[in-house]
This record gives sequence, structure tokens and C-alpha cells, in this order.
Amino acid sequence: MAIKYKPAADCQYDAASLGEVMLRLDPGEGRIHTTRSFTVWEGGGEYNVSRGLRRCFGLRTAVVTSLADNPIGRLVEDFILQGGVDASLIRWVPYDGIGKAARNGLNFTERGYGVRGARGVSDRGHTAASQMTPDCIDWDDLFGRRGVRHFHTGGIFAALGEKTPDTVIAALKAAKKHGTVTSYDLNYRPSLWKENGGKERARAVNQEIAKYVDIMIGNEEDFTASLGLEIEGVDENLTALPVDSFKKMIARAVETYPNFQAVATTLRTVKTATFNDWGAICWHDGNFHEATMRKDLEILDRVGGGDSFASGFIYGMMTHQDAAKAVEYGAAHGALAMTTPGDVSMATKAEVEKLVGGGGARVDR
Repeated sequence: MAIKYKPAADCQYDAASLGEVMLRLDPGEGRIHTTRSFTVWEGGGEYNVSRGLRRCFGLRTAVVTSLADNPIGRLVEDFILQGGVDASLIRWVPYDGIGKAARNGLNFTERGYGVRGARGVSDRGHTAASQMTPDCIDWDDLFGRRGVRHFHTGGIFAALGEKTPDTVIAALKAAKKHGTVTSYDLNYRPSLWKENGGKERARAVNQEIAKYVDIMIGNEEDFTASLGLEIEGVDENLTALPVDSFKKMIARAVETYPNFQAVATTLRTVKTATFNDWGAICWHDGNFHEATMRKDLEILDRVGGGDSFASGFIYGMMTHQDAAKAVEYGAAHGALAMTTPGDVSMATKAEVEKLVGGGGARVDR
């Protein structure tokens, strides 16, 4: 049975996301600790999904977030606007001059190369987004009066602050109340939970949130750490891709959370920072579907690949009502997103569909 979406004509937005949007500082081919210049981008696990749905797939999207009202926050807003995402739902908070009360998050990110893996160094303590509470947005207005077909959020935002898990749950409950399809990317980050209860707290939070999710997304570490669903046959270096083990893990997730209408995960073997095997698998309506496995996929910047997978998968489910096609869209979009720098996708729908259709990398003229 297809996942039921509200008609587009009845909604202001095809999709909206809830999460923090940071300023990414990228040293390019250099290192954070030796560079003398950075290229800046915007990025955030949940936001990247709405941005991909807008810029690549042409849907009407918005982001719910909070920023400190200073030039850095306004720069992030400018990036959001350039990406075509509606910024009217941003909650602006006063800036006190030093960022003691609230500030904007920074994310220093090295792309990695060869034997040197990618590295992210976040500077996001006391940010405006981490202080969001369940009542900071009128959820009934967003999902009821305005209307949203699909709502996406994730485990990064849930880990940021004392009240962010409650904010996620309030949003998901309101979305379900008004017939909006919901998705959640577990996106487990040990560094975010380190001072906030660790893995035990992460599991307690995500196991509660999972009760309100229609489409659950994550990789093997996410399901294990965040939901406590162990996966057999995977070593710590992920030198193999045991698809059957992933299927067993997903089956346990569906059994534990019968509210899940679809579950999707990427399949990645990290050979070097530059070459990965890349694929994906999803479950929907009692069946598993595997995307084309791309061996030795060349990667320029891996950050945001999973988010682009999520946006491609959501687009496929929303537009085509076909899980087999959706997982191919997700895998293709994620693969293309990792060929360009920055968190956000620079791919076009035509490029995604060419890859889904079996097209190669010959020059287009």
C-alpha cells in the first residue's frame, strides 16, 4: 500500500524540516589547523533534506530553525534564500554582542583524501537552535492552516539541547494530527551526546521519538546506537556489506515499531576517503528493495551524502509512490552530491534521473 500524501493543492509546502542550520567553513584541499582561508557554505542534517528537495527536485520547501540575529545569522539566512528554501519560519533571537545567551553554530569540515578521512569540528554550544522549545512554533498553524505534505527532522537536532527532543515530539505529533507524512534520520553523533547522557540517553530519546515516525532513515551505526537494534556480521571497519544482516536489522525495527511505513538505509563500504562502495536498501509494504550498488564510487566531499539520499528517497516516495524507484533516486542523488563540495546538493533532477536510468559519466554536449 502506498504512503498516503495530502494533495499538493491543499498545502503551502511539499516539505518542511526542523533542525539547526550552521555556517560551514571549508579549507578546501587543505587542513583546518594550517589553512589561511575558508570557503563558507550553509549546512545542517535536517535542513539539507529540504534544500535538496527544493533545488534538485523543484518542490516547495521550508525550514524551521532558530538563529541569533547578527551578521552571521543573516549570512546563513542568505544562503537559505539562495537555495530557494522558505526562510519565513526562522525564529530570530536577540544577539547580546558576545554570544553568551545565544549564538549561531559553526562547522569546520575537512573533506579528507585517500587514507585521511573526512573530519568535522563543530562549534555549536549555546546556539539559538539548541534552545528551541515545543512552543516556539505554532505547529497547528504550520501543519493545519498552511499545510505540509511531508515533515522531516532528525537525531542531530534532537541531541542539541535539553528541550530539543520535546520539540521534535511536539512537531511530529502535530504533523500526524494534520495528516502530514513524517520522516526522521537517526544521524547518531557520539560527540553531540557525550555531555548529554551518552549512548544511553540517545537511545531513550530516539526510542520515544520513533513511535511518531512514518519513514525511518539511518545507517547501521544509527540503528544500533540510537535504537538498540544490533546488527550481526559487520566489523568495525565495514569491510563488507552484509545485506542480509541489514534486512534482519530492518525487520527487527519494523517489528518493534509497527508505525514505520518505510525504512531506508545507505550501504557504504569505506575503502578510502576517496573511494567507497555506495548503495542503499529500503523496506516498504512487506518488501525489500535494493538500489544499484556503485563500486569504487569516487568522492570529492562525502559530507551531506546521506542527507541527499534522504531527499531523493522522499522525493521518490512522494512523487512516484514506488519504493523501488525511491531507493534508486536516493542512492543516485547521494552519489551525485558527493561529487561536489559543501553539505548541500548541486545535482539537478535530470542528472539524478540519468543515473537512475543507467546513464554514465560521458560528457553532455
